[in-house]
Amino acid sequence: MTGRNYYIYDVFSAESLSGNPLAVVLDADGMDDAVMQRIAREFNLSETVFIGQAASKSHTAHLRIFTPRSELPFAGHPTVGAAIALAERAGPGDGSSQTSIMMLEEAVGPVRCAVTAGKDVAYAEFDLPKLPMTLPFPIEPEAVAAALGLGHHEIGFENHTISTWSAGVPYICVPVANLSVARRAQIDPALWRSLVPRIEGPSAAPYIYCRETVNHDHAFHVRMFAPDDGIPEDPATGSAAAAFAGAIMQHDALVDGAHGFLIEQGIEMGRPSSIRLEVDVHLGAITSARIGGHAVRVAEGKLLI
Repeated sequence: MTGRNYYIYDVFSAESLSGNPLAVVLDADGMDDAVMQRIAREFNLSETVFIGQAASKSHTAHLRIFTPRSELPFAGHPTVGAAIALAERAGPGDGSSQTSIMMLEEAVGPVRCAVTAGKDVAYAEFDLPKLPMTLPFPIEPEAVAAALGLGHHEIGFENHTISTWSAGVPYICVPVANLSVARRAQIDPALWRSLVPRIEGPSAAPYIYCRETVNHDHAFHVRMFAPDDGIPEDPATGSAAAAFAGAIMQHDALVDGAHGFLIEQGIEMGRPSSIRLEVDVHLGAITSARIGGHAVRVAEGKLLI
């Protein structure tokens, strides 16, 4: 019986059964939108990525990214996982380390990726196809706090205040006082939906962050809830980290030069993740940025569809 091969990767972690699980469907050319959406719902992971032939001969592959409920123009862990799957598929297969550069077509635009693949774990890094842009969206801290089950006095730290950013997918970045507050946050989907208009597709999701971390080599501890996408909570969100670069730049006033940040996520879910964000600043503005992380293949199979 013929079918399409698929892999399951745990992304933004160097250990299996951690990070953000991702379904990667290979050779997806010829599948229509409705079938891809139904398959994504069948996997019921935060995202499923479908890999097809690139429209441009100079590009490596074309990606379609789906949550259980909708298609996304861009997402971080599908980009990392797809790039690693393609590198491992094209590699020598003897477990030796290899580095490859590829260009992936996504709805947001071409995405340049660098992959270092080894025997058991691989690392991929991609350039942001869009730099973070602030979105004019005033929202009262009291309302945000209520929708997240927190007190309004627990919103914000230092000079960090609520801000809205997008690097392809919009997020409302919500600073909270410390780890204790972050751990207690729980979204009220109906209340959140009533506060937040649809900016680009589904309602912009809250990206909760604090400076205090569990792992002391990390710069920020974060959580992300996206019930409108069928994701009660996400273990690792690369597109949110991409948007968050704008909030870091705004509030921390990064000096010119290169900056690197490790962001921890998924700890409350028992799926610890680590996302590396690199930001280049020139004349007080972000000129380029990159997202990177490890991924481990944990399963493979065949779709009999």
